[in-house]
Amino acid sequence: MKIRLGIPQSRALSDFQPTILLKAKDFATEITIFNSKTKNLHTEQAISDEHIINNRSVRKTLVSRGIYPESLPVEEDVKKVARKLSLDDKKKLKKQENLRKN
Repeated sequence: MKIRLGIPQSRALSDFQPTILLKAKDFATEITIFNSKTKNLHTEQAISDEHIINNRSVRKTLVSRGIYPESLPVEEDVKKVARKLSLDDKKKLKKQENLRKN
């Protein structure tokens, strides 16, 4: 998937995924956690099977709404966005300091 999307192997795929996919994965994981407790699942195989079922269910929901995860474009690198936000914050602080001096 990383190769197909042009994401460096050293980086996490999630750093480039759209928010909807991150939320979908998180939702499937939360269902797994809930069902593992409710169904008293303890073995790795049982939990893994449950997680696969939940991921498939969440994918079916996305697809039924016309959202095809493999067709979504790559988002801007999270680290790049964080650097931009940090730089913007620094600029705002500097501007406020300049206003206070005047």
